[in-house]
Amino acid sequence: MLEFISFGSGSSGNCYLLRTESDALLIDVGVGLRALKKNFLEYGISCSDIHHVLVTHDHADHIKSVGSLSNDWHLPVYATAEVHHGILLNKCVRSKISTADRKIIEKDHTYQLGEFTVMPFHVPHDSSDCVGYRITCQDTVVCIMTDAGIITEQMQQLIGEAHFLVIEADYDIEMLIKGSYPQDLKDRILSENGHLSNRDCGEAIAQFATPCLRQVCLCHLSDKNNHPELARKTVEMILRQHGIIAGVDFHLDCLKRNKPTGPFLLHE
Repeated sequence: MLEFISFGSGSSGNCYLLRTESDALLIDVGVGLRALKKNFLEYGISCSDIHHVLVTHDHADHIKSVGSLSNDWHLPVYATAEVHHGILLNKCVRSKISTADRKIIEKDHTYQLGEFTVMPFHVPHDSSDCVGYRITCQDTVVCIMTDAGIITEQMQQLIGEAHFLVIEADYDIEMLIKGSYPQDLKDRILSENGHLSNRDCGEAIAQFATPCLRQVCLCHLSDKNNHPELARKTVEMILRQHGIIAGVDFHLDCLKRNKPTGPFLLHE
């Protein structure tokens, strides 16, 4: 058994879980710890089931509770040296990760964390550093790509390897341009170190996915510049233009911003 659960996906907080019958890991802990523990109970998850925590980057919506969770349960936290340094400096992280539990990883290196084989890869974003993760377990390849300004050549290749893909569809470009954000924030989001639009997300899937892809989850949707149905319909439209039918060729879902989504069964 291999399951994926999202406990939050968006600028209010991000946290994803992968679990087997005997192992589990978290990717990012940007949601409130009290709400997270409540959701764990509802899903029958104990913090003692989790053995490793991965961090993508050092923005608050991805790390707010990582120190508290790590310290409460003595969980090792894996991130690049730059991200760990950013966590130490981030005032939103009130409880810092202990030195013993800070584990340094390097991009494009492979690590065996319990039942999971993990490779971090570069993702362009305006944080101290930013990575996505290629995670293999039970012959299933899971790729997580969030907070990406553009899709790099390496990310293109990894989309092609994925059986289960979590990929950012942050904004609708017309909503962003016509919206109330100040121009400097709009420019940041639109930049190559910003976020991925619905259209760019759809094009990336359409151009680089292969027949091995079974499930796509759109993540990190903006609450001001997007809507789940709009994101889904935009991606579906682009896929159809390339002869790909969501729901037939693979499943397509949107992760909720402030509530759990899943579980998605990735392997029986």
